[in-house]
Amino acid sequence: MSALQELIQILRRRHHPVAMPYLVPGLWADAKTLTPQAVNPYEFYSRRLQDILDSSPQPLVQGETGGEWSRRALVYNLFPRVSAAFDHAGEGRLRIEPRPDGWRDTGTLLKTITLLPYIRSMGFNTVHLLPITAVGQDGKKGTLGSPYAIRNPYLLDDNLAEPALDVSAEQLFAAFVEAAHHLGMRVVMEFVLRTGSKDADWVGEHPEWFYWIREDVPDRAAGSRDPLAYGSPIFDPGTLGHLKAKVAAGDFHDLPAPPETYRAMFTEPPRPEHVTMENGRWVGTLDDGTRVRIPGAFADWPPDDTQPPWTDVTYLRMYDHPDFNYIAYNTLRMYDERLARPENANAPLWDAVAGVIPYYQQRFGIDGVMLDMGHALPMPLKRRMVEEARRIDPDFAFWEENFAISRESRREGYNAVVGYMVFDLHRPEGLRGFLKYLSEEPVPIPFFATPENHNTPRAAARNGNGRVYSYYTLPLCIAVQGIPFVHSGFELGETQPINTGLDFTPEMLAQYPAEKLPLFSEYAFDWTREDNLIEGVRYALELRRRYEDLLTANDPDTWHIGSSNNPHILVFARQNGKKALCFIANTDMHSHQRGQAIFGGQQFPAHGLWGTPDTLAVFHGLNMPVELSPGYVLVLEGSELPLNGCQD
Repeated sequence: MSALQELIQILRRRHHPVAMPYLVPGLWADAKTLTPQAVNPYEFYSRRLQDILDSSPQPLVQGETGGEWSRRALVYNLFPRVSAAFDHAGEGRLRIEPRPDGWRDTGTLLKTITLLPYIRSMGFNTVHLLPITAVGQDGKKGTLGSPYAIRNPYLLDDNLAEPALDVSAEQLFAAFVEAAHHLGMRVVMEFVLRTGSKDADWVGEHPEWFYWIREDVPDRAAGSRDPLAYGSPIFDPGTLGHLKAKVAAGDFHDLPAPPETYRAMFTEPPRPEHVTMENGRWVGTLDDGTRVRIPGAFADWPPDDTQPPWTDVTYLRMYDHPDFNYIAYNTLRMYDERLARPENANAPLWDAVAGVIPYYQQRFGIDGVMLDMGHALPMPLKRRMVEEARRIDPDFAFWEENFAISRESRREGYNAVVGYMVFDLHRPEGLRGFLKYLSEEPVPIPFFATPENHNTPRAAARNGNGRVYSYYTLPLCIAVQGIPFVHSGFELGETQPINTGLDFTPEMLAQYPAEKLPLFSEYAFDWTREDNLIEGVRYALELRRRYEDLLTANDPDTWHIGSSNNPHILVFARQNGKKALCFIANTDMHSHQRGQAIFGGQQFPAHGLWGTPDTLAVFHGLNMPVELSPGYVLVLEGSELPLNGCQD
């Protein structure tokens, strides 16, 4: 019996009336209505899961072997704890603990399975999950803790299970992957394998896999430069300049060590039998009676980053050498040559880390991983991870949380990177520069074509006219040879950021403490918002599929950058053979703009695809007048367009 069939049977066996109301968003039920519906959860979920099982199996997206299906991926990014959350009792609040009847308001993997037909109906063929592993609680952020504070990478978060069913999160995830595959969607998990939570299970089992400091050393406060408090090491200006110069030159021999006062905070690891959990935190005792604790992590680069230590995670001790018994840039990422030698590798830890991905491949059948902080993993370990995963599945994909689009990522075995379009899309000049780059040389690795992710401001909160901007981004994200990527909630017009990790001003940061951020605390999307972009997303992905060969082509010759006598109007085209798509966009989110769209050549016919009726239009060479409302984008299809030589 499959995992999905077993889950359906459990729901049917346990079926009974529930005392409290149980409401679900209309979009979860049939993807056609926004009104919440009152249901019996046992009946509702068993029926929805059975509908998935009864539907015709759909093929998975394919590509060249080695994870290259990523080039054709259309990605929906899920954070199950939030994406599948809902106030089921209609109480006006979201419960953190399960309801008296055992059902959760916060998102669970069962409810996430129910979302899959809705996600597939918009045209996505890949689901990317933010971390769903067990969450640490020592120093936790917010009310629930960060999914990036991983307590055990081999265990899933218990809070993603439904107590009403007495079924583990692992059982539910097996059914999730089966359902996604049945619907024709690949599953990519995200992992942070360079750090662990401060209360990680491994600390008690293998204290030598971690760094330790004296328990009496306080953490450094934000803004403090106290050298006797724990934080990132403080280098004098001369040493700082020297070490930055060495790293910039690729010279990792005899990198400057932190000051002695900093190194003296660190101790040897305690024996496993001398490590105990006290009030939710690990404490060790050395043979001489010194009490020691696990220190927090901090930014691995630059070495003068002013962030205080992270409260909930610590670094894994990848190498073991007596001269490098401390946490610093040269033990975390820019490994000193004397440290990064095979004989210093913490081999049992490497085995444990290297085994994580194969475990999820073999038990659940996942299709790929996103590696957060993959840049800080030792290269031999990363190479081993890629090789072992592809021995199990030659088509397994690796994605990198890297904002650069470089050949180095490709050499390391990655199939895709986050890239930097997310930072340029809302800045007209940045976008023009990015499109110019695409028109000049093939990109070395696919990147995410998206206006937002879980660390940035929401698209619907950008530029003072969020819904206009969100809609503006849709045709632009399918126009480039990147990977269309929609962060959950984008299609609903969500404005609340999930986290404030990137591109936030100090004023914005002050608005969103951890208790208000969905990455760390309970939160539910507004599934009833009428002014949503669901149909826009659906149609954008339909166009992407219809013109896939053209829009995914990684050939600069398919790009033609036009011009306009109005600097607010963006003009470009993609052409392959006799088929061309022309894009004319008003980059001003607040004002109407009028001007000429200039492609060059004589007049030619074109049909409207986006922003204009599907009727015949005619370009008159250098003289096509356009008048566009704020953020308006026109997409027109033409054939045999005389675009040669039209680039600036």
